[in-house]
Amino acid sequence: MQKGLIFDLDGTLVDSLQGIATSLNHALAEAGLPVHSLEAVRGFIGNGARILITRAAHKDADEALLDRLENGFKADYDVTWPGGTFPYNGITELLEMLQAKGIPLAVLSNKPHPFTSTIVARVFPSIDFKVVLGQLPGIPHKPDPSGALEIANLFGLLPEECTVIGDSTMDLETARNAGMEAIAVTWGFHDRERLVAAGAERIAEDPDALLAMLV
Repeated sequence: MQKGLIFDLDGTLVDSLQGIATSLNHALAEAGLPVHSLEAVRGFIGNGARILITRAAHKDADEALLDRLENGFKADYDVTWPGGTFPYNGITELLEMLQAKGIPLAVLSNKPHPFTSTIVARVFPSIDFKVVLGQLPGIPHKPDPSGALEIANLFGLLPEECTVIGDSTMDLETARNAGMEAIAVTWGFHDRERLVAAGAERIAEDPDALLAMLV
């Protein structure tokens, strides 16, 4: 049985693509810039809000425009995210089973911390995550191992006693940097082929398969 589990949020626990895309395109349209398809936005996600904006904006966008877009995106997302953010099928049940077994659970996300904590509380009210950690100013985000190592410390566990579970190559890299095991999931934003190419050795195709790996 696993000792400590660190979950990514977007693309792993919640399907947030529609909510992110709606707010991103709102900010772009407000600035008179072209909007993007869901599939395009899917490829922008994973490195935090600023890089999301940078990838979506015109390549010649200056810092002032990026600031405007990021502020517009966050302001809209703060209001509209509930309409486009849902737990993946079977995830709530998976978390409840793990919780019942006494396994400490955490969330580590590159999404800004206020959004991360609010979404986790609203979408998973029945789950007592021991730690919920999003992106905070001045603190390195994934794949830097700092957040994962802080969570292990708060768990009271060694890094090698923890597992990082995520849908992206960044989660795999975070686990390696932290000296932790990694499990990749295929229902999120990075395709299976991309995960395999990044060195994923344990891959879950659905929450039932993930549960079988964890208990």
